[in-house]
Amino acid sequence: MLTTVATVLAALIGAGIIVIGARVFWAPQAATGFGIPGTPTDDRAFQAWLTVKGVRDIASGLFIFVLIIGATSHLLGWFMLAATLIPIGDALIVLRSKGPKAIAYGVHASTALVMLAISVLLLVG
Repeated sequence: MLTTVATVLAALIGAGIIVIGARVFWAPQAATGFGIPGTPTDDRAFQAWLTVKGVRDIASGLFIFVLIIGATSHLLGWFMLAATLIPIGDALIVLRSKGPKAIAYGVHASTALVMLAISVLLLVG
């Protein structure tokens, strides 16, 4: 039962990161919500970087679905544990950039905690 709940939560994380990645193609100004002050969303060079990030976000979300479909819940758990480093890194980037602590902790760190909990449920389940 816990493995099923954790797998559904992992799927929601996967879907969410796909949506976040896809948003850069129709709403690049949404990148300001990442938490880095002075994000130059109108700058073409920044938009190119943002597109790279968007493609990687989409791929990361798809990796979760590939693991849900074709692997064991244990392997999905290890992947989710490793992927927890992404929102931790994002939180540290926002804090280092003197961005809002509410974004660093409320968005990125809380995402990391949810992913960590999902990992534990998948690994012990």
